[in-house]
Amino acid sequence: MPLLFSYGTLQQEDVQRATFGRLLSGHRDELTGFEPSLVRIEDPQQAAASGRTHHANVIASGRPDSRVPGTVFEVTDAELAAADEYERPASYERVAVRLASGKVAWVYVHAQIPRA
Repeated sequence: MPLLFSYGTLQQEDVQRATFGRLLSGHRDELTGFEPSLVRIEDPQQAAASGRTHHANVIASGRPDSRVPGTVFEVTDAELAAADEYERPASYERVAVRLASGKVAWVYVHAQIPRA
């Protein structure tokens, strides 16, 4: 089963129920070589619906001592696809990373550069 690392809203019970139809069981871990950042929500309707002006995000720092805390979850392939749909409106893309625990997991980051 795939592993999914969340540093943001996918850790929230209400988001998990709405996205996956269940609560996920996870373990604390850290994303190394990244640091927290914010991405402005450009769509006024999305900002109003979420009650926020920015999405939580991470950016690669290139420094091994940089860490972002979060939770790693074991999910099904169908749940990973549901997470893709949940993150799509925020222009996030899923990338594979190695966590502090040594586990390889998927994480969502803002798609800064359009891909061909």
